Amino acid sequence: MAGIGRRQLLGSTAAAIGAAVLPRGASAQAGPPVARVAPVTETLWGTQVTDPYRWMESKDAEWQAYAKAEAAYAANILSKIPGRQALFEAIERDTGAVTLVSAVQTGGDLIFTEVRQAGGELAKLYTRTGIGGRDRLLIDPDRFAPKGSHAALDWWAPSPDGSHVAFGISPGGSEQSTLHIMVTATGALLPETMDRTPDANPSWLPDGTGFFYNRLQAGVPRESPEYEEKSVCWFHRLNHDPKVDQKFFGEGLDPAVAVADIDFPGVGATPGSDILIGSLVSGVQIELSLYAGSLTEMFDVGSYVTTATPPPGFGAPPPRPEPWTKICGPEAKVTGAAVLGDSIYLQTHLNASRYRVVKTTAAKPAFADAVEVVPESTAVIRGIVAARDGIYIQDLDAGLGGLRRLRPDGTITQIKLPFSGSIDALYADTLHDGAWFSLEGWVRPTVICYVGADGAVHQTGIAPQPPIDVTPYTSEEIFAVARDGVKVPLSVVWRKSTKLDGSAPLVLWAYGAYGITEDPSFIARWLPLLDQGGIFALAHVRGGGELGEDWHLAGKKLTKPNTWRDLIACAETLIARHFTSSPKLAIMGGSAGGITVGMFMTERPDLAAVVIDEVGVSNPLRSEFSPNGPPNIPEFGTVKDREGFKALYAMDTYQHIRNGVKYPSVLALTGLNDPRVEPWEPTKLTARLQGATASVNPVLLRVDTDAGHGYGSTRAQRDKETADIFAFVLWRTGDPRYQPR
Repeated sequence: MAGIGRRQLLGSTAAAIGAAVLPRGASAQAGPPVARVAPVTETLWGTQVTDPYRWMESKDAEWQAYAKAEAAYAANILSKIPGRQALFEAIERDTGAVTLVSAVQTGGDLIFTEVRQAGGELAKLYTRTGIGGRDRLLIDPDRFAPKGSHAALDWWAPSPDGSHVAFGISPGGSEQSTLHIMVTATGALLPETMDRTPDANPSWLPDGTGFFYNRLQAGVPRESPEYEEKSVCWFHRLNHDPKVDQKFFGEGLDPAVAVADIDFPGVGATPGSDILIGSLVSGVQIELSLYAGSLTEMFDVGSYVTTATPPPGFGAPPPRPEPWTKICGPEAKVTGAAVLGDSIYLQTHLNASRYRVVKTTAAKPAFADAVEVVPESTAVIRGIVAARDGIYIQDLDAGLGGLRRLRPDGTITQIKLPFSGSIDALYADTLHDGAWFSLEGWVRPTVICYVGADGAVHQTGIAPQPPIDVTPYTSEEIFAVARDGVKVPLSVVWRKSTKLDGSAPLVLWAYGAYGITEDPSFIARWLPLLDQGGIFALAHVRGGGELGEDWHLAGKKLTKPNTWRDLIACAETLIARHFTSSPKLAIMGGSAGGITVGMFMTERPDLAAVVIDEVGVSNPLRSEFSPNGPPNIPEFGTVKDREGFKALYAMDTYQHIRNGVKYPSVLALTGLNDPRVEPWEPTKLTARLQGATASVNPVLLRVDTDAGHGYGSTRAQRDKETADIFAFVLWRTGDPRYQPR
């Protein structure tokens, strides 16, 4: 799922879902804890809004006690579902068989890989010399784990020559990173560390003597809505005390650079180029403000043009964080940039919903003077990266990944892939030819690929194929027709032996936000559900980016209702085509997908038997006042203006829950260290639903005290969570093997 700076879902009546699906004797549990009701009423833009559980937002001792009581209640019920332990063991077996490689980068002659080894719990950083080299463990987050918890590797970046790695470590899935620096050859840590670096996004100088990094402002409490505001991009020189680090790009440093409070400033340097790119990411808004600077001028190194080998004495003068020349603002609709020599390549959706690429130069770095080098086509351009031999372009066409190379002379070549699937983790650097990427499908495990200067793709052994037989499974891409006539793509995955007669339990996932695409991926964790006769489906609803930026805009702010209504149409289509039936249907979404499934539930409580709301946004009228709220204003809106309030109110599940409605079975999930969606949102949702529903269906809140938004969770944590979800779904959709006695 997606998040900030990386950065995260017919026919039967409510009575049929409520009473008939509940197995005899299954409601004989003690009731859930009852939360104190203390209504707060306010009038916003002429609308009276009442919030019965506003007090939970303080996360005080009373809230802590309530959350723990809900956690105990849920754990007690989930533990009594027969088959849950067997599900966990099957999930653990399949996930333990997979070596998960999430990123590949290069530095000098070294290849760096982030890998969760088969049987491992967390991703670790390894290095090897050459594709066929032997892996050496470099960074193990267990080394930094606090007592009684765990630590995660959040991000990392090797220097151009591979001699050092800057990396972030956080405890307990909190994503509150501390920046460390390691010497690659010895594994020794340099003495300097920097806290407040959850989105540091480090970029090294070409000579490796220092790097730029983003850091949050000091002295702001973690719970404050201002916590993520007014960050600054700093410059750090190796083997220097961070106290002497210099602010390099951000508010108040150059009058020519306008910086908003929610902007995340960053600076990127490129080996072989004098161009520095200053970027402003305005919260979760995908359109960037970009500026160009000169490395030689800002570091007072005369006529020196950067290479991997610095001249004598380079790095001694202090940097001068100005002047910057503006390339573009958000109105240019630029969402990505790559530098190669004296050229700046920009990915834009201006007058091109599926994106195009334009080029400008260091001599006149202005979007207005840029020339088009890759026109818009039927494929959606997902990203661009620069290599020594050209610009590599990641495409998405009819749900499948594609790759092209743009030579400096303007020639565009299509790269032939080993098999049809989705591309992820595209990486290249200007000191090497070629590019790295992962390739996978719904029923095709991931392979790590390298394409060389000759255009040939090599399937490396960096991600070995797991000993899992995938031949029993199949997938199909179909379409649903939304209420306004728009065709919505829908992916369906199942075991070939499953009967498609409407009797199969089906989990329908949806997200639909930020322009993020939900691409085909091999998810071993879901195979045990398919083995139990279940089906997995993914609705590519509006708000995502599967069909370009217009698809995103059609599910954003005031058009957000399209997102959950697309999901309703997908559910109806799956039922009409006999993949499932209403009493067998579960809908699931996480993070911003909580809006999607929550509003589905309030508009059509009769349509699905189960709702899984995983670390989901459910009270967006109040999300704005949480630490991660202001950065999300560009996507969802603000209560401070009339249209923003109207959009937020329309998508607020909490405010749309009504007393006396027969709601389906609900399992909400949260982690107490969640930095993206405050855990008080799921607790408020749970309390409101438990008090409002007229059905006998359970409403549970699963709480993980040593986790956050899911990033940095251990494999065991994810496996146990998935087992609880699947067991709950199979119980509530009537599978006789999962009915409590």
